[in-house]
Amino acid sequence: MPESTVPNRAGFFRRLLAMVYDTLVAVAVGMCAAMVMIVTLVVLLKNNVLSLQGFAEPADLIQQSLLYKTLIQVWVGLWITGFFLWFWKKGGQTIGMRAWRLRIFSTVDEPVTWGRLILRLITSLGGLGTLLVLVDFKHKQSLQDRVAKTEVVHLSKEANDHKSW
Repeated sequence: MPESTVPNRAGFFRRLLAMVYDTLVAVAVGMCAAMVMIVTLVVLLKNNVLSLQGFAEPADLIQQSLLYKTLIQVWVGLWITGFFLWFWKKGGQTIGMRAWRLRIFSTVDEPVTWGRLILRLITSLGGLGTLLVLVDFKHKQSLQDRVAKTEVVHLSKEANDHKSW
């Protein structure tokens, strides 16, 4: 392929802007997931399926119980993790990446597997791995790109069209 048609790896600021979008969506996903779990717990506690353990109201028990708080946090974490992994696996883009015309591709001749995506998510260190792009002028790769053998590419408008998937 001629060099002019080869997509460029995304720079730091474009990635950062996509992360801001994705953070907003992830917060919304987390809030919905938390609401579902809390409502479920309240219904189970109010109907005596689960014991109130001497508390007058389910909300009091949920706020005081390390078990229930941990359960809610793990549930929310799984949903947020699932959000990123599902979008990366199904289209190579999250909602924020799509808005900023970014997409994940493999740098090796293998498909991007669930295992590589989980490794990518873990090594992103909550977005801190992307800071490596600031000092890697030549390759523009983040920590998660290097470890998972992926790259984030800035797409043209035509290539970002969902029909191109």
